[in-house]
Amino acid sequence: MTQQELNQLGKTLWEIADSLRGAMNADDFRDYMLSMLFLRYLSDNYEAAAKKELGSDYPKLEDDDKRTPLGIFYKDLEESDIQFFEKQMRRKVHYVIEPKYLWSNIAEMARTQNSELLQTLEAGFKYIENHSFESRFKGLFSEINLNSEKLGKKPVDRNEKLCKIIFQISQGIAKFSTDTDILGDAYEYLIGEFAAGSGKKAGEFYTPQQISTILSEIVTLDSQDPTTGKKKKLNKVFDFACGSGSLLLNVRKQMGPHGIGKIFGQEKNITTYNLARMNMLLHGVKDTEFEIHHGDSLLNDWDLLNEMNPAKKEEFDAVVANPPFSYRWEPSETLAEDFRFKSYGLAPKSAADFAFLLHGFHFLKNDGTMAIILPHGVLFRGGAEARIREKLLKDGHIDTVIGLPANLFFSTGIPVCILVLKKCKKPDDVLFINASEHFEKGKRQNKLLLGHIEKIINTYQYRTETDRYSRRVDMDEIEKNNFNLNISRYVSTAKPEPKIDLKETNEKLVSLEKDIIAAKNKHNQFLNELGLPPLP
Repeated sequence: MTQQELNQLGKTLWEIADSLRGAMNADDFRDYMLSMLFLRYLSDNYEAAAKKELGSDYPKLEDDDKRTPLGIFYKDLEESDIQFFEKQMRRKVHYVIEPKYLWSNIAEMARTQNSELLQTLEAGFKYIENHSFESRFKGLFSEINLNSEKLGKKPVDRNEKLCKIIFQISQGIAKFSTDTDILGDAYEYLIGEFAAGSGKKAGEFYTPQQISTILSEIVTLDSQDPTTGKKKKLNKVFDFACGSGSLLLNVRKQMGPHGIGKIFGQEKNITTYNLARMNMLLHGVKDTEFEIHHGDSLLNDWDLLNEMNPAKKEEFDAVVANPPFSYRWEPSETLAEDFRFKSYGLAPKSAADFAFLLHGFHFLKNDGTMAIILPHGVLFRGGAEARIREKLLKDGHIDTVIGLPANLFFSTGIPVCILVLKKCKKPDDVLFINASEHFEKGKRQNKLLLGHIEKIINTYQYRTETDRYSRRVDMDEIEKNNFNLNISRYVSTAKPEPKIDLKETNEKLVSLEKDIIAAKNKHNQFLNELGLPPLP
């Protein structure tokens, strides 16, 4: 499918969502719309695997037959045979769907306005969760409340609404290729559109693609072999505030489907956590290739990351993150001795920005790269943050500071920065990139075009210095500025006043004075001929 067709599919699905949600908030309707798209993906993937598994035993249907091939196959099987088949499918794709819960059957129920669609769909979600492999599918649909009054006051109204949603999605997708790979990109497109409609709430689950691309390219650039130029495999990539997982998937896109060993993510919001798991699967990431944990990064409640023995500590080749900006938190006294914060101190209650940074940085490998989006305040605020910033600089861990334009996010209009950190960085300076004035102005949000992104990446990669854009600053200068990293101190975008040549200016004034006298004399001559008094 071409990019144009993909964009058209995304627009078609968004138009369906926009027309059907009515008075419902975009972020409420999002969960219903995306879950249906996900069920379509699971069903297509499951039926393709079943067809391969059964071979010639896979039933063939006439064009006008509304049944599912698997429904026919199940019809004559004993319970023990069904269990054996599902065991095989669980081994192949790690989940199972009974024929009556497949998208093709659900879509047919929607087309015929079947009064049992709601109950069937509810039972289908539970079946997928409870009969699939390990814990990857557990609770996957837990936040999809099919009995919510937001869908309708009465069960019959809710059933009717679901019929409309599913039928419209089915009709919309039918116009395009049935290749399951496109559904992942369509899902991502819809997440972006719903983020635009969610305003400030969008910050909970979505990093704009243009910013996501910058972070992804930074951490993957540093995986390149300097001799061959080829990217070395990243065994483990981590995002401790992963939202819907778009940032992690962008890293995977940069590295290729086999360029990452395993993806690790953590998300506090249960709804967004489920979105992330769906997003991974929709993009073809096998459930054995990712691990998303539902929990609080600041409390570090993930057992995987609580290993105290340094020899067994979990470490990552790349860490990327877009945590909540200036998040208010309540650090307990015990956290002061936490292995993540002990060397640097606790971030203030008013802003957990450095707490998030230190959490991710602790789990970074010695030769790894971390790229994190933060508000500009971390660059210059005093108190505890100044002490943390100073130690990070003295330890040689802050590699690059990138200032971005304002109004790039749906959730906030403030300008943000990207900090790139390394545990064993080579240059004894800090690269400052001031990209704040390089953007295209939009109606709702400003945009970074491909040229803007490439300029940032190339400047970072080659550590080039450009007037009014980038500069490498040694530690002596930073120390003289009391470890203040305010970008404008080092790279000012102000244009210098043009130099004035006094001699040349004086000559122009003298010449103008002569012209004025000549014009005045000529004018008085005309007045004299008319018998009028001259000008003084």
